[in-house]
Amino acid sequence: MSEFKRHLVTAALPYANGPVHIGHLAGVYVPADIYVRYLRMRGEDVKFICGSDEHGVPITLKARQENVSPQEIVDRYHAINKKAFKDFGISFDIYSRTSNKIHHEIASGFFKTLYDKNIFIEKTSEQYYDTEAQQFLADRYIIGTCPHCGNESAYGDQCEKCGTSLSPTDLINPKSTISGNPPVLKETKHWYLPLDKYEDFFKKWILEDHKEWKANVYGQCKSWLDQGLKPRAVSRDLDWGVKVPVKDAEGKVLYVWFDAPIGYISATKELTNDWEKYWKDKETKLLHFIGKDNIVFHCIIFPAILKTEGSYILPENVPANEFLNLENDKISTSRNWAVWLHEYLEEFKDKQDVLRYVLTANAPETKDNDFTWKDFQTRNNNELVAILGNFVNRTLVLTNKYFDGFVPERGSLENYDKKVLDEITEIRKKVEYSLENFRIREALKEAMNLARLGNKYLADTEPWKIIKQDENRVKTILNISLQITANLTQILEPFLPFSCSKIKTFINFNEVNWNLIGNNELLHNGHKVGKAELLFSKIEDNEIEKQVQKLLDTKLQNIANVSKLEPAKENISFDDFTKLDIRTGTILEAEKVPKTKKLIKLLIDTGIDKRTVVSGIAEFFEAKKIIGKKVSILINLEPRKIKGIESQGMILMAENSGGVLSFVHSEGEPENGSMIK
Repeated sequence: MSEFKRHLVTAALPYANGPVHIGHLAGVYVPADIYVRYLRMRGEDVKFICGSDEHGVPITLKARQENVSPQEIVDRYHAINKKAFKDFGISFDIYSRTSNKIHHEIASGFFKTLYDKNIFIEKTSEQYYDTEAQQFLADRYIIGTCPHCGNESAYGDQCEKCGTSLSPTDLINPKSTISGNPPVLKETKHWYLPLDKYEDFFKKWILEDHKEWKANVYGQCKSWLDQGLKPRAVSRDLDWGVKVPVKDAEGKVLYVWFDAPIGYISATKELTNDWEKYWKDKETKLLHFIGKDNIVFHCIIFPAILKTEGSYILPENVPANEFLNLENDKISTSRNWAVWLHEYLEEFKDKQDVLRYVLTANAPETKDNDFTWKDFQTRNNNELVAILGNFVNRTLVLTNKYFDGFVPERGSLENYDKKVLDEITEIRKKVEYSLENFRIREALKEAMNLARLGNKYLADTEPWKIIKQDENRVKTILNISLQITANLTQILEPFLPFSCSKIKTFINFNEVNWNLIGNNELLHNGHKVGKAELLFSKIEDNEIEKQVQKLLDTKLQNIANVSKLEPAKENISFDDFTKLDIRTGTILEAEKVPKTKKLIKLLIDTGIDKRTVVSGIAEFFEAKKIIGKKVSILINLEPRKIKGIESQGMILMAENSGGVLSFVHSEGEPENGSMIK
């Protein structure tokens, strides 16, 4: 199968600031688990590594919101997620955590090694500081008005309304989320990893040597490299995380994306004394299963750290999936718009494999996909129940009815019998090819074709019709059907481990070995099988309606949460107001900005000139329908480049309590350029 002696498979460390949801499962953990289970069945030496990412600003924000310590937050969600993963059958060899002492030691050691090699660039820069709280503010601890769309709750790193990446100094009227006061700029020192020095290496290693990587991974890496790599800070001014282990670093911790991937290493060392052979031996194949938002960290930043340290191997592949949406809406932790794993396991007891099946069959491998409860019900009832469950049930019922549960002796084979038996091996080859190329969704489809083959074989041969005329023929038919059943327990094991365990109990067969697939004598003549039991049960409409209503209630609650008008802002002086040059104008041209969801490029006649403005209003208006609209435009706003377009002003919009935008209309038809005072 492989020229490598062993495999090390990692799954992205989930943040311990909330529970795991189906988006995490579909993007990372289910495909990784399927692949690892397949490797184990092949007899490969493989370690499957994961754990909680317990540092970073999201943890401290959650702790501040709940008025508890960060440790309390990570302890809570580490326990919830570790149990949920186990109950769901995600077969990690270890599920560790980055707050462990061993991780702090190894992460600190990495930094110190690079520091001693004089790799880092030390830079002093001005960053926002809260004088009342007496601390520097991470990007997410600063909110203000987005200079692009006017959203007054934009974060220091991104505006979640228009999607634009920001720096804290981009914000208008920034405020500290800790004290509510305007922050001040204060000098601070940080250490930067000079990624630009590795450009030539990455261009060869990724763009030439790893063209086999998935298109989304390869494409995102190429985009970063085409734009040119820049030094990246690897320290932060925080009091929660791995302390920077050098002098003059009081109040500084390692940037979470420096320390988190090192968690794979510390977890492996925690797992086994032989950890170095999994990380430092070139005969080990290292694979990172991640979501698309983590590509650059696993393909460029973490490999740069490993390469600079000098003794570690680099990943052979980084199979990253796209995002899974929920009922045609983006999954959102903050809006509670998700199907949480621990809640699913409580509400759908013993249906782990149903969710594993649905998430795999609809996996977002090449593009974002959508999970709906109706599709969940349909796939369960029409595929798991009607195809797999039906075939296993019919085979066992007929065997018990005609031959008292004993595997009958196979007689002479007809051409159709031989063709069916040969097809088992062909299906195995297709599944193997798909798994080896990380096409997990395709692999499941091919594996389920074995159950479809079994159903068709029984339907075509109709043993219930010929039992009285030709019992020997029925013996052959049921023998072959039982061999297909035994083969199903092997080929579906990585995908549906709970169900395969049930089938093995039904047929008194305990083997777990990929190499058995294609063997048409797995169950010997005279072997006793058990009675047929329910493998899958139908999911009724009322169960689905309950889940849909749960989501509807969430949506209504979200509307209620935002349906409050913003309070009045702080008073400003008349002189401040007179600085604003607001005029009336007319939209002459409008077009959607390519590859964005929210941006429209406008050409506006301001009366004194014609100028381009980029506005985040595409969610509310069609470009062609707003041509000719009168607008109010702030014309003396400093120009900014947005998606490569220079925006020369800002149009003013009204936003209602539900977050919907509308144009600000003037009485009458003032000429373009009229000043608004």
